[in-house]
Amino acid sequence: MNQHAILHIPDSRYCFASGEKELVLRLRMAREDEEAEVSLIHACKYDFAIKRRQEKMNICYSDRLYHYYEIKLQLEDVRLAYIFQIEEKGNIYYYSEDGITKTYNFEEGFYNFFQMPYINTNDIMEVVEWMRSAVFYQIFVDRFYQGDCEKDTKYITMQWGDIPTPKSFAGGDIKGIIKKLDYIKDLGVNAIYLTPIFESVSNHKYDISDYKKVDSQFGTMEDAKELVAKAHEKGIRIIFDAVFNHCSMKMTEFQDVLSNGKKSAYYNWFLIDGEYPDPEKMNYECFATCNYMPKLNTADQGVQDFLIEIALYWIRETDIDGWRLDVSDEVSHEFWRRFRREVKAEKKDCVIIGENWHDAYPYLMGDQYDSIMNYSFTKACLDYFARETFSAKEMAEKLSGNLMRNTEQVNFMMLNLIDSHDTHRFFTEVSKDKDKLLCALALEIIVPGAPCIYYGTEICMEGGYDPDSRRCFNWKQENWDREVMRTIKELTALRADSVLQYGKVNLREEDEMLCVERIWEERKIVLYINLSKREKQVSLSEDQKVMSSHRYDRELENNGFLVVMGQEI
Repeated sequence: MNQHAILHIPDSRYCFASGEKELVLRLRMAREDEEAEVSLIHACKYDFAIKRRQEKMNICYSDRLYHYYEIKLQLEDVRLAYIFQIEEKGNIYYYSEDGITKTYNFEEGFYNFFQMPYINTNDIMEVVEWMRSAVFYQIFVDRFYQGDCEKDTKYITMQWGDIPTPKSFAGGDIKGIIKKLDYIKDLGVNAIYLTPIFESVSNHKYDISDYKKVDSQFGTMEDAKELVAKAHEKGIRIIFDAVFNHCSMKMTEFQDVLSNGKKSAYYNWFLIDGEYPDPEKMNYECFATCNYMPKLNTADQGVQDFLIEIALYWIRETDIDGWRLDVSDEVSHEFWRRFRREVKAEKKDCVIIGENWHDAYPYLMGDQYDSIMNYSFTKACLDYFARETFSAKEMAEKLSGNLMRNTEQVNFMMLNLIDSHDTHRFFTEVSKDKDKLLCALALEIIVPGAPCIYYGTEICMEGGYDPDSRRCFNWKQENWDREVMRTIKELTALRADSVLQYGKVNLREEDEMLCVERIWEERKIVLYINLSKREKQVSLSEDQKVMSSHRYDRELENNGFLVVMGQEI
C-alpha cells in the first residue's frame, strides 16, 4: 500500500458541511491500491470509545494518480469524531491523525481521531440557488449590437464586421442588448455576464476612470437600470464586471497623486516607488506591464472603502445579480473577505465569481468567492477536443481531478466555459468542426456548474487571440447554421432538469467514449461523447429518450454526442 499517497485534511475540501447536519468526507489513495476496502468509523466525539458506526466508502472520483473515496453523512449530533479503516490483502490498517497504523486504541481516540468539532451554521457555504439552473451568456458590449442610433458615433472607428484591432470601436451598446433580450432568452439563456460598462477610454473598459458612471459609448445609468429591469422581467439575471485590481491612470485619484506625489491623500491607494509616480519609468505597480493601468493597493482601508461602496452602489441602483471579479487572484484575501460579507448582506443571492485561471481553493473556502471562471475546464476541453492529446479516460481523470479541488457547493457554482474574450474562439481551435463544438457544449451543460456561452458561439463565430476573439456579432441570419443553433437550444433546455441541478457526477471512459453520468434521487442523465474515430453502440431501452448532435440509430458516430434521459435507477 502506498502510504505516501493517502491524504485527508479535516475542515477542508476533504471534510466540509454541505448542510446543517450534513457532512461530506473524502479520502485520497493511490490508484494502484484500488482493491483496498475503505470504511469510515465515526461517532459523536464524546461517544467515540463506546458508540461507533462503521460505513463503507466508495470510489467516487479518479484522476491520473489517485482514487478519491467519498461519503456523505446525515448527522444527529454535529460534533463528529472519525477515523478510516483500510483493508488490503487481508491486512487491516487505520488512518488517523497519527497516520497509518496497524492497530488503533479507541479508548484513547480523543488524542488522535480526526474531527469536525462542531458544524456552525454560519460556517456552511450555501449554494446560490439560481446558479443551479443558470445558463450564462457572456457579452463583449462594443461588439454585440448597436441599439442607440441617435448617439454620437464619432468614436466608432471600424465598420461592423471588420476584423478588430486593439483600439477599434464598433458601436455596440446597452440598448443593443436590451433590443436582443428576446433573442438571448430564446437561446435558453437565463443569465448575462457583461464585460465592464463603466467610463473608460478603451473599447474593453478594463481601465476604468469613473466607476459610478456608465460610459457614454454604451449609454446611461437609465439604460443600465432598464437592462436589468427588462432582463428580470424575462427571467434573466445580470452580472457586472468588477475591475478592482487596477484602474485607469485617468482616474481622479491617480491624477491627484501624479500632481501632488506623497502629499496626495491618495498616495497610499497605489504602490509607488518614489515621491511621484512616473509613467515613463513605471515606478509603480500596474496590471501586467500596462503603465496606463495602475494597480490599486487593496490592503489600504481607503481603497477597500471606495471599492466596496462601488459594489454596493450598483446593486442598490440597478439590482444586479452578481459580480465577476477581474484579475481577482492579485487582490488581497482580506479585501475579498470583507467584500463578501458586505455584498451578501446587501443581497444574499448575489453571486461572486472570481477570474482565477488556476486552482483557487484558498479563495473558495466559503469566505471569499462563490466560484471562479473555470479555465481548467477550458484547457481540458482544448486538450480533448482540439489538441486530441487526451483520451476519453484521461479526460475523465482530468475533470475528476478538477472537481476534487473544491467542495461540492463550489462545484455546483463554477462558471464553466470553453472560450471567452481572453481566449481564442473555441470554434476556430477545433478547426471549425461543428460536431466537436457541439460535443464540448454538451459536456459544458452536463457537468456540475453553470455553463457560459460566449456571444456568437451559437452562430459558430471564428476568432484567434485578443483582439480577434472580440469580433462583431454577425446578425445576418442567412449566415447562421440553424441546425447548430437548434441543438444548442435543446442542450440549454436540459438545465431545467433537477438531475443536472442537484445530481452527483460520475466521470469515466466507456468503450473509448467519455461518459458523464449525473444521478439524483431515482433518475439519471448520461452523456456519451465519441471521439474514437469509429462508430460506437450505446445500449438503450425502448422508453429512454435521447438527444444527439447526429441522427442516432443504435450507433453513435465519430465526433458525436448522445444524451440519454429518463433512466430510472
